[in-house]
Amino acid sequence: MSGHSHHGAPPEPAAPSEQQDQTPAEGSSSARLLFTLGFFGALAGSLLAFTYQKTLPAIQKFAGEKVEVAVMEVLGAPPKLDTLYLIGDKLSRTPPAGVIPGDAIKLFIGIDAKGERMGVAVEEVAPGFASDVRLMVGFNPSTGALTGFKVLSQTETPGLGDKIEKDTAFASRFTGKIALPLKGTKSVTTDPSTVQTITGATISSKAVIKVINKAVETWKPRLEAFEKEGGK
Repeated sequence: MSGHSHHGAPPEPAAPSEQQDQTPAEGSSSARLLFTLGFFGALAGSLLAFTYQKTLPAIQKFAGEKVEVAVMEVLGAPPKLDTLYLIGDKLSRTPPAGVIPGDAIKLFIGIDAKGERMGVAVEEVAPGFASDVRLMVGFNPSTGALTGFKVLSQTETPGLGDKIEKDTAFASRFTGKIALPLKGTKSVTTDPSTVQTITGATISSKAVIKVINKAVETWKPRLEAFEKEGGK
């Protein structure tokens, strides 16, 4: 403990830590990043809105054509189509005021070459297994007999539930069946008020039946009321 103790120069002040050195740079870098993200986010939003506005007519045109094709298919390609529009809960020959005819809810009437009604087609929707199932349903409003259906949209399980759209044999089972109301069965049936469901896709099959029953139950009385009032 004598003169061997070390008497060096006073210690130098500690250099700021590496973390401290980076803080200002990190702050400005974060601000730049936020600004860049904000700027490009706004730009992307504007571009999306612009693209949507530009492509909207094409989307509407495609949707309109898809509906038209479905109507022709479920009514057996009638030579003439008559269109009625839904206003409130009543049908009318004129579209509702302030609504683009393409956006209005409609009922299509298939007319044959002799001017006779072949059937009517309506768009209807009900919940399926994965999401809503939207169909174009064709039926004879006098008897409730089905002329066919066409899937407009569905996102049911691939390979199972999507058979309601892809399995043509399933769709063909409905033609001529009577929806007053229609019921599903797992076995083959000749009963005019029952349809055999798809094995492994009972819920999706029953969703189709539900949509068809809803279409007939909702639209048949509307059409009858329209005709009772003289079809104006």
